[in-house]
Amino acid sequence: MNKKQILLEQIAVDIIKNNICPDLAQEAKNLVMGDGNIDAEIILIGEAPGKKEDETGLPFVGAAGKFLNEMLAGADINRSDVFITNIVKYRPPNNRDPLPEEKAAFWPYLVRQLDVIQPQIVVTLGRHSMEYFLPNQKISLIHGQPKRIKFGDSKLVVVPLYHPAAALYNGGMRATLIDDFKKLPKIIEIIKNNK
Repeated sequence: MNKKQILLEQIAVDIIKNNICPDLAQEAKNLVMGDGNIDAEIILIGEAPGKKEDETGLPFVGAAGKFLNEMLAGADINRSDVFITNIVKYRPPNNRDPLPEEKAAFWPYLVRQLDVIQPQIVVTLGRHSMEYFLPNQKISLIHGQPKRIKFGDSKLVVVPLYHPAAALYNGGMRATLIDDFKKLPKIIEIIKNNK
């Protein structure tokens, strides 16, 4: 097992040891840490696991996950090349939105995941994950636009996108999301050329 893998597994151990969000933990079947390439250039961050995710222990495996896979494929990105996670790592009851205190409790562990993986781009899926990186912004105004932010000791490029689940309820958003996803390879290319 390589060093990154060990560090990522330690984050999961610490969440359990520190009894993060015990009310959520009690109801959840699994702690859903994330899935994908630990050397990924792109990390996608959703809000919280849903029913399917809670059952399997993997992020984005339900209907929203299928649409996410389609969008990645449409942008010529393999799911196995990216890392996918959520801010909140336990499923909230009845798929309700994660509460501010739940997001706050899990935030330090997400930061640790980012420190280990060191992605080129963070793609936030939905406003819950966007607001931590880009506070006081409206997703409707900035979706699909790369934003360079100071993150700890380094700089990070954040691309806010709508949550794939939004497109399942709102057909008009589907095209917007597909278009935004298609911008990602170009954004990575620009970042690499500006290093």
